[in-house]
Amino acid sequence: MKKIKLSLVIALLGMVSLVGAQNTSFSIKGGLNMSNFYGDELSDKNMKTGFHIGVGADFEFAPNMAIQSGLLFTSKGAKYTYSSAELNVNANYLQLPVHFAYKIDVMPGTRVVLHAGPYIAYGVSGKRKIDSQITDILKPIFGEPEVNTFDKDFGYKPFDAGLGLGVGAEFGRILVDLGWDMGLTNISRINNADVKTQNAYLSVGYKF
Repeated sequence: MKKIKLSLVIALLGMVSLVGAQNTSFSIKGGLNMSNFYGDELSDKNMKTGFHIGVGADFEFAPNMAIQSGLLFTSKGAKYTYSSAELNVNANYLQLPVHFAYKIDVMPGTRVVLHAGPYIAYGVSGKRKIDSQITDILKPIFGEPEVNTFDKDFGYKPFDAGLGLGVGAEFGRILVDLGWDMGLTNISRINNADVKTQNAYLSVGYKF
């Protein structure tokens, strides 16, 4: 697993470092998240509202084509039922996406942007609460009613990776983006459990 994580990091950073971009721009961005977890064992999955904020980088290496990356603080989570326990999870990540983008000119100063690619993320904070009563059977699995989201014994694994896609628009220096990230990494520490993240977002930014 460690080799896989290291390979992902090297591959993502390598994609950026190999881009000989002549037109590079940076931006600040932020917006709304709507996230939850998915997995075969989960039920009553409800969306959690969160936010994201951070910086972006756009490397245009050919006409209408770019590599888009950045670093975001993003708040995800879920409300779901697992083994009769009702969990309420807030999970804050630092996230690094690397997307290929294709830009379509629609009028002077305005472009539609289609983008997709991988991301890696690392959990830095949050709380996981049990809304139902913890029985003696559930306590060895979940611990106390409230723990740190990424507690090494009763929380989730902090490393996440997946794929994202989206569509956006550039109105001069103003950026608008609508996208979706799908986690492909099992973040559960429970044996034989399968829990992954997913998040839809709406973002607004300003390009320098």
